[in-house]
Amino acid sequence: MRVSCVVYKDGKRLSQCATEQIGEFVRRSDCFVWVALLDADANELAQMQAQFDLHPLAVEDAHHGHQRPKIEEYGDSLFVVLKMIEMVGEELRVGEVDIFAGPNYVLSVRSGVEKGFHDVRQRAEREPELLGHGTGYVLYALMDAVVDRYFPVIDELESELERIEERIFAEGSSARASIEALYSLKQRLMTLKHAIAPTIEAVSKLFSGRVPPIAHNMQDYYRDVYDHLVRLNQTLDSLREMVVTAISVNLSMITLQEGETVKRLAAYAALVAVPTMIAGIYGMNFQHMPELDSAFGYPIVLGIMASLDGYLFWRFRKARWL
Repeated sequence: MRVSCVVYKDGKRLSQCATEQIGEFVRRSDCFVWVALLDADANELAQMQAQFDLHPLAVEDAHHGHQRPKIEEYGDSLFVVLKMIEMVGEELRVGEVDIFAGPNYVLSVRSGVEKGFHDVRQRAEREPELLGHGTGYVLYALMDAVVDRYFPVIDELESELERIEERIFAEGSSARASIEALYSLKQRLMTLKHAIAPTIEAVSKLFSGRVPPIAHNMQDYYRDVYDHLVRLNQTLDSLREMVVTAISVNLSMITLQEGETVKRLAAYAALVAVPTMIAGIYGMNFQHMPELDSAFGYPIVLGIMASLDGYLFWRFRKARWL
């Protein structure tokens, strides 16, 4: 589905553009076309390929989707794949944007996510002096928007980790539930890692070494995107280490709880064992045993049992076993 198709000249919006007119404007050297598609099907991509003369391999990748983040150069044009991530409740929705950028055109094909790039277009149109740089600036603006949307996702996951850590040390908390929450968080962090880490290497091609023609005079802007990605990646690594540490702490808490339970059971077993031993001795049915004929033998033995259990109970309480 076509979202928008606009022609720009000298950093200003020139006009809307019909699909069949795209090729005419692309052939002009004084303007460029910016087209946005949402969940494009094979027919729409074929039309765009005919109008922009897109490389068939890039179109094939855009059609099938689920590509690894990358930047590929085809002649004087670029094909960029970026992962888009949105928070839906506590889950991550992973989408993709494929960007075709040439000297006189930018085509973005978005799929799998709801939030589009209307705000990016508004931002670019408010900055005609930057939009005057042409498609290189539009490509930067799109990439910058995708990268900036990673930050609130990571902030939310960081807050979730803090809540889980508080729950680990709370009285009566379920250790199993905490471990499940930590593993779920770890999986989502890995999803972000797969989106961010490959993009770092790809973006570095736009400001260092042999820079593609589209990126000329925009290296500082692409370096800014690179710096944001490096920051995000470092934060991700820190969060993943914290999750691993939290899992270890949680398992240690389980071991401590089990140790406390074992100590209590051992203490109660000792309280039962002492009177059981005495009763067992007097239950051996021998004729010649002390106190068997005494009128006070029974209460004396019960008193000894109670005294020993009382002493053991006091010792266990002092040692915090009970």
